[in-house]
Amino acid sequence: MQSNELAVVALIVVVAVAAIMIFVAMRSRRTHALQDRFGEEYDRTLHEHGKSRVKAEAALHEREKRVADLDIRPLTPEERGTFTSEWNEVKAVFVDSPPEAVLHADRLTANMMAARGYPMADFSRRYEDLTVKHGEIARHYRAGHDIVDRQGKGEATTEELRQAMKHYEMLFEDLVADISDTVKHRPVTRAVEHA
Repeated sequence: MQSNELAVVALIVVVAVAAIMIFVAMRSRRTHALQDRFGEEYDRTLHEHGKSRVKAEAALHEREKRVADLDIRPLTPEERGTFTSEWNEVKAVFVDSPPEAVLHADRLTANMMAARGYPMADFSRRYEDLTVKHGEIARHYRAGHDIVDRQGKGEATTEELRQAMKHYEMLFEDLVADISDTVKHRPVTRAVEHA
């Protein structure tokens, strides 16, 4: 080979290595951004997609695109008042009938999500949509809903139902908060704590 040919080959190798390094760095940055944004949900989605990072990240990006097209809005003051009154009734029912209260809390939060603009597909879709902007709160939604599913099979204890109410209260407070409000998580009422 002539020196010019060697220089061209060396240049091609350097450009190829640089391109690979840039690709790896960009992919790593994208992965870290998704991990920061979704937290535990990133790991759950990765596991759900058989540890395929490419498939999991594509699913998370699809969620982001889908939610970006939704018209999510805060509740009106009237809606907020209505839902708050209903939530107070749900907590009062817990004292006498924990299973009934937890089922009502599940329906109430689903109705609140619908009022805010989340599509009313199945639970999985609502949960996924919620993870885009409310990752930690979505975790509470999943935990509460899992207990409701177990209660439907007669497998949930009263203590687990109390925990479900706490999870739903975290979701309720986030959903009822206006965009400009600071979400403050109050403890569950004494009636629920001591039931």
